[in-house]
Amino acid sequence: MALRRKRQKLKNNLHKVKSQVVLLNRILMRYNIEGFVDLLSKPLRLVYLNFIAGVARGFGIAIGLTIISALFLSILARLASLNLPLISNFIARIVRLVNEQLTPPRY
Repeated sequence: MALRRKRQKLKNNLHKVKSQVVLLNRILMRYNIEGFVDLLSKPLRLVYLNFIAGVARGFGIAIGLTIISALFLSILARLASLNLPLISNFIARIVRLVNEQLTPPRY
């Protein structure tokens, strides 16, 4: 009788462990832990991927800033053409400062 209880208890424990292993396997597959471990085991590939990501991020920032600046300046130019007294003076001052920065210095 005691041997039967021990076997049943052992069977239950094995079943619990098996279910925990299956759950852990599902979690690891869902979060792609294998890919992270693969990257960590190859540090040169990790550096290369981070470098490419940084270049792409920098290029995207440069293009985005250029587009937003162009839109902003075109809106300012349209506002300046409306000849609103307060806004026009402010915009004219900004345009003058930008033009001074764009012209090469005279020696």
